[in-house]
Amino acid sequence: MRYLIISDIHSNLEALEAVLRASASRKCDGVIVLGDLVGYGADPNAVVDRIRGLKPIATVRGNHDKVAAGLENADDFNPMAKAAAMWTQTALSDQTLDYLKKMPVGPLLVNELLEICHGSPLDEDLYVVGDLDAIRSIAASRRQLCLFGHTHVALRASVDGKKTLEIETPQGNPEFETTLLSGAKYLINPGSVGQPRDGDSRAAYAIADLDEQVVTLYRVAYPIEIAQSKILEAGLPPMLAYRLGMGR
Repeated sequence: MRYLIISDIHSNLEALEAVLRASASRKCDGVIVLGDLVGYGADPNAVVDRIRGLKPIATVRGNHDKVAAGLENADDFNPMAKAAAMWTQTALSDQTLDYLKKMPVGPLLVNELLEICHGSPLDEDLYVVGDLDAIRSIAASRRQLCLFGHTHVALRASVDGKKTLEIETPQGNPEFETTLLSGAKYLINPGSVGQPRDGDSRAAYAIADLDEQVVTLYRVAYPIEIAQSKILEAGLPPMLAYRLGMGR
């Protein structure tokens, strides 16, 4: 089975559509979503409608999904994220709100090989940003491969049979391939579709070919200026538009 892996769309319809177009030729058998469909961008309803239409085989909620749905408050958000969350709450249709409220809690076991989460197998809101976070998360994972999001940074962490930790990033590479080796465990972040923060402004996604045991991270350009204009026209914090062009 070959799956399209997407995470952290953040209401960026242009980025999502670019990913779906770019991945179409790879003939995936299904879609897996790692959370944060909404927040920051100007198209929460259109993004959720698009995801619903894809009928993902597995989905977990993100922290912005929870806040937008009113399941948590935004006290832990920075002022810009909080303002975007409050705007999103007012913009949601009843149908979108209902979908966000019912999104599954991670971590979630998909099959014998794969587990997914938004933040970490330890906690759905934990940011995996360092060696210790990666080691603890890999140890907590119940499958050989755990896919996660939340940080908006594409990354591969692995621990082999000798308990050696390796962490690598694509560093601008448009295709970054990982072959899953026997005896090793993997923690892979596809990066963010709608708001990358690794210095590469292109939308990020992954293809997980579980039959071949290969996960490939990809990047694709999209019309950032359209997403930026929508943010500004909606009255969202201007920095949310500017940062799209910086990949930060």
